Amino acid sequence: MIEFKRKVEEAADSIKPFLTSEPVAGLVLGTGLGGIIGEIDGAVSIPYREIPYHPVCTAPGHQGQMVFGSWAGKPVIAMDGRFHLYEGHSPPVISFPIRVLRALGVKLLLVSNAAGGLNPNFQSGDLMVITDHINFTGQNPLVGPNVDEWGLRFPDMVEPYSRRLIELAEKTALKEGICLRRGIYAGVLGPCLETAAETRFLRMSGADAVGMSTVMEVITAVHAGMEVIAISVITNVNLPDSYKPGVIEEIIKTANISGNILGRLFQKILSQC
Repeated sequence: MIEFKRKVEEAADSIKPFLTSEPVAGLVLGTGLGGIIGEIDGAVSIPYREIPYHPVCTAPGHQGQMVFGSWAGKPVIAMDGRFHLYEGHSPPVISFPIRVLRALGVKLLLVSNAAGGLNPNFQSGDLMVITDHINFTGQNPLVGPNVDEWGLRFPDMVEPYSRRLIELAEKTALKEGICLRRGIYAGVLGPCLETAAETRFLRMSGADAVGMSTVMEVITAVHAGMEVIAISVITNVNLPDSYKPGVIEEIIKTANISGNILGRLFQKILSQC
């Protein structure tokens, strides 16, 4: 972990010359949700491959760059592309960009993802603010020696998603005329999409949506003392009794369409933080 900490610090130091001020927020943009990048003022981007020790993206719909600039009147850093366990990355590798964001001063993390709906009341294209998650991956980015400078050995997970920001999101959505669902996110390993039996089990567990990202990043952010809000784009709804195959091209298409609405909501939320 000493070596891992050194790599995080070296990566952060390589980015600092591109920053004109300490970033207020970090944005993690999921599958097909990179449209926000075009709205960042004075944007400067660095491909992940040019940041020391930074992993690179292989998932469809992920550009693989870090973007700096101003958004909603605040200095931000956006991750245009993220990493998943199913790509073969270890939990610490997935946590690496979050550690770098924190080393650069980020205390507020806005996370987006594309997720399959489990709640039969949801529709394709809905937005869902995540109120809690269930980690079905069997993995955790905090396994191994703890870096006490980064956080507690046994971080409390009673409020991984900020209740203050959830309330702000719901009030903002109502004011903006945006339909915002709320629910629990189930994180799974992937890359297979769920069987009908697995979908039924996940729904019985209390989950409203399922995806292959977010959980490792949020656990890392909580350990680092960051305030987190996460919103899913429901790209398809999995009904086990009338099961239909998921098509990745359609999932990305839906994420792109609803991503514009999500971007507007995130922007309004950030402007009030």
